Amino acid sequence: MMDGVDEEILRGGVANAGAVVRTGDEVLRPANPHTPTIHAFLGALRSVGFDGAPKPVGVDPDGRERLGFIRGDVPLTPYPEWAQTNAALASVVRLVRRFHAASAQCAAGPGQAWSDELVDPKAGSGAGTIVCHNDVCLENVVFREGEAVALLDFDFAAPGRPLYDLAQLARMCVPVDDPLSASRSGWAPVDVAGRLRLVADEYGLTVADRTEFFSILEASIERGGEFVRRHAEAGQPAFVEMWNAMGGMERFDRRRDWFRAHRDGLRTCVQLDH
Repeated sequence: MMDGVDEEILRGGVANAGAVVRTGDEVLRPANPHTPTIHAFLGALRSVGFDGAPKPVGVDPDGRERLGFIRGDVPLTPYPEWAQTNAALASVVRLVRRFHAASAQCAAGPGQAWSDELVDPKAGSGAGTIVCHNDVCLENVVFREGEAVALLDFDFAAPGRPLYDLAQLARMCVPVDDPLSASRSGWAPVDVAGRLRLVADEYGLTVADRTEFFSILEASIERGGEFVRRHAEAGQPAFVEMWNAMGGMERFDRRRDWFRAHRDGLRTCVQLDH
C-alpha cells in the first residue's frame, strides 16, 4: 500500500515479476531508459485510433511508469485450453496486423531511445520499417471472450520489419518448438505446421512475404537462447533461475535440432500453393 492506495500485484513476467501492480484503473511497473520513447509511441498509437495498447499516463517520482489498466484475461502458464485454440491464435494475428497498420502511421524519429535487446537484426534494411512490439507471447496479450484485444509490455519495442515481428509472434504463439520444450512451457500438443500456415494466412502474406517470413523464423530459431543466456551470464536472478530451470542451452539446441528435422515440411505448409 502506498499513500493509502491498495496495490494488487499482477502475475507474470520475468524481469519485472512481482513488481507490476494495479491500483484502481491504472498499472504501475518499473520504468526504464526507454520509457519516455515508449510512452510517446503509445500516445501516437492512440492518436491514430489504435486502442489495443495501454494508455500512457506518466512516470511517478518513485521511478515507476503509470499506464492505463486494460480489462480482460491474460493467459499464463500452464495455458488454459481456450488460449491454445486456433481461434485465439488467429485473433492475436489480427490484432498484430492492426497494430502494424497503426504503427506505420507513427514514424520513429531520430534520437529516440529504443531497446536493442530483441530488435530486428536487419532493422532499416528494407522498405516498410515500423516500430515493432518484438515480444508478442500469450502473456503479453489481453483477451476478452477468447478474442485478443490488446498488447502489453512494450519494453522491447523498436523499429524493424513487420515480418520480423510476425515471425517472433509465430515462434512464441504457435509455438514453433519441439514437443518436450512446448509441454514444459505449458502447451498441449499442437499442429505446428497448420498453425504456422494459419499465421501466414490470417496476416495476408503474399508469396514473397511467406518466403521472407520463413527465413526470418529460421534465423530466429538458430539464434535461440542468446537473450536469456546474456541476462543469466550478467547474474540477473530471474534469468539465472529461468536458464537453469529450462536446462540451459540444451533446451534451445533441442529446438534447433527439431526445427532442422522438420524445416522442409513446415516451409511447404506455409506456401500459398500447398
